[in-house]
Amino acid sequence: MLARIMIQKLSGSQKGITGLETAIILIAFVVVAAVFAYTVLSAGLFATGKSSETVYSGLEATQSTMQLSGPVYAYDTDDNDYVDKIEFVVKVVQGGEAMDFTAGTPATSANKVVIAYSGSQEYKEELAWSRTAVGAGDGDNMLEENESFRITLDNLETGTVNGLTGNLARKHQFILEVKPGGGATLVIERRLPKKIDPVMNLN
Repeated sequence: MLARIMIQKLSGSQKGITGLETAIILIAFVVVAAVFAYTVLSAGLFATGKSSETVYSGLEATQSTMQLSGPVYAYDTDDNDYVDKIEFVVKVVQGGEAMDFTAGTPATSANKVVIAYSGSQEYKEELAWSRTAVGAGDGDNMLEENESFRITLDNLETGTVNGLTGNLARKHQFILEVKPGGGATLVIERRLPKKIDPVMNLN
């Protein structure tokens, strides 16, 4: 009889211990799950923050973007079958920020906008250029919304200010990169026609 009572007490005591251990294990699972959920949530918020930064950076860059306004023209002013001048008109995209077109020379590094040339024979990091306001403008060096500047690259023949290693002859393909102080680069890629005329529309 005494042995049976002792077994019952022991058995009850084991049930109590098993219940307590189960409760501890469940609490541990809940704590681990909470920590894991917090970590995942924090990582998600961090990733969202980084994505927002990337989006805002992209928007900031595109706010200062220019675009071509009309065709690109090439000229052979001395009638020797080589292009010695290129002109094109640029403007700021709708809602874009103003750009500083203060002109200088590559030697003085005063240009706020850098124009690079690349062709089959060479790459020139910076060309000399000049600008002329087209239509209405306020007379300053800033290209603002509803304003246009004509950009002129002249003296492109060998031995001149902007002289290239190889003259721009017929069928020649070239790329101009117009790089503002801030914002995206405007890339102009053109090919000269089979016959060099005094004035050529390259569009």
